[in-house]
Parts: sequence; structure tokens; C-alpha cells
Amino acid sequence: MAKNEINRYSELAHFLRNRRERLTPKQAGLPEAGRRRTPGLRRGEVAMLAGVSLEWYTYLEQGRSIHVSAEVLEGLAVALQLDAAERKHMFLLAHRQPPPEQSRAQSEVSPVLQRFLDSQGLNPACAMDARMNIVAWNEAMYILNGDLSKVSEKQRNLLWGTFTSADFRKMKGSQWEEHARRTVAQFRADYARYGDDPWWGEQVLSLSELSEEFRTYWEQHDVLDYSHAHKIMQHPVVGELAFDYISFQPLDKSDLQISIHIPLDDGITKNKIQKFLEERS
Repeated sequence: MAKNEINRYSELAHFLRNRRERLTPKQAGLPEAGRRRTPGLRRGEVAMLAGVSLEWYTYLEQGRSIHVSAEVLEGLAVALQLDAAERKHMFLLAHRQPPPEQSRAQSEVSPVLQRFLDSQGLNPACAMDARMNIVAWNEAMYILNGDLSKVSEKQRNLLWGTFTSADFRKMKGSQWEEHARRTVAQFRADYARYGDDPWWGEQVLSLSELSEEFRTYWEQHDVLDYSHAHKIMQHPVVGELAFDYISFQPLDKSDLQISIHIPLDDGITKNKIQKFLEERS
């Protein structure tokens, strides 16, 4: 080990011991049997909760140079009730890389994030989960997607909407093919991250049966993770809408993607959105 390189095994040992001592038997759902000489859980209790041997867990807390499988680390994360940041830290110490990402449908949107979306005003804005489901949006999104509160989860999925909605395809106009290829490429990139979740394979199979275009783009195996684009949409009522598009992930919610459409063309698009929303209300 280089002179200034940290001892990852020692750091992992300290981290595990620290988190073990923070957790009480009551918090872990264990009976509190008698007085304890040290705070927190015993090593044997953590080993039992994580599904590993006491000897193996003791080696970890002693900082021994041993390989730990991802399954063991996941068991420890559950046993020690680690949050997302702590779980990532533990994997970085043990494996020098972050843990496998976990996709969840309908990821929870905090009130703060909803207020942020609402604060975008006439900029159509939404939050999508890792599966491309739109899970939160502001009022201005109505001009692009209609009333999202009245449609099913599948109808709020960007990938499904791209290949199954005639209205969406008409609105995208000449940019539909570029959008479709880019969306499939982004889905392909995420598919590699969440491949252990059977939901992803089920979507590929279902869409391949429904859409020859999806099947063609999928077989091309393009991979893309894009964060900005220029979009022209043909709205059936107000006509052409022009946007710059930007997306990003909140630091505390890596399974969410925030997307904002920023109106262009000297206020023409913004005026159309404002008039459309006023007539709707």
C-alpha cells in the first residue's frame, strides 16, 4: 500500500463498528436481554441479521484483507439500517465502486421538489423515475401531456408513450424519429444498470411485440445518456412550440430525473402556453 493511501479495510472496519454501536436492539427489532457492557448491537446480532457467520463478520470489524461479496454487503446494509449515502460509502470502501443501482417504480417526490417544479411557471417541468414514469409535474406540463393525473402509469411512461401514442407522435412531428432513437438509447443505458430487475426485460419484450420500430432501434444497441436538447413540437391547438430542454438528477434522489422545457423564440412559445393555460382554467 502506498504511503499516503488509506487503508480501506481499516476504514471499513471502523465504519461497521461505528454503525453497529449506534443501533439499539429495539431499533433492530431484537429483545433487550439484560444490561450491556457496550452500546448498540453485539457482533453476533449483526451477523445474525445480515445472514453471515460471526467469524466472518468479526474478520470485517478487525480490518482483515478479505473479499466481501455484494450480497454480504447488501445484508449488512439492511442489518445496520444504512441510508443510501452510507450504503454507497460502505461499497466504495469494500469494492472501490458504488453499489448496484436499484430501480423503483413511482419513486417518492418530496414537497420541496414539487414546489421546485411548480416554481418553473410557464416552463413545462416534470420528474421521471428510473423506469421513465412521469411521477410529478407542474401545471405547464398540461400543454405537452394533457392531464397526467387522469391517466394510467403506463400512459405516463415516456418510452411507452413514444411508441404507442399517436397523439404524442403527431406532436413530435419531424423530430419523432430522433426522439424515439434517443429514448430507446437512454432506456438501453439504464437497462444495463438495472438488468437484475425483471421489469426491464418485460418492457423490452412487450414493446418489441407491439412496435417494429422499437424492435429495430433496440437491436441497434445504441447507448446514450443525454441531458439537453432542442425540441420543436406541433401542438394540435396552439401550433408550433419551441423549447430548449435540460435534465438533471437531484443529489439526494439519484433514481429521479428532473426535466425542464424552456420556451424559446422571443416569448412566442411562452405566450402560447400562458394563453392555453388561461383558457383551460
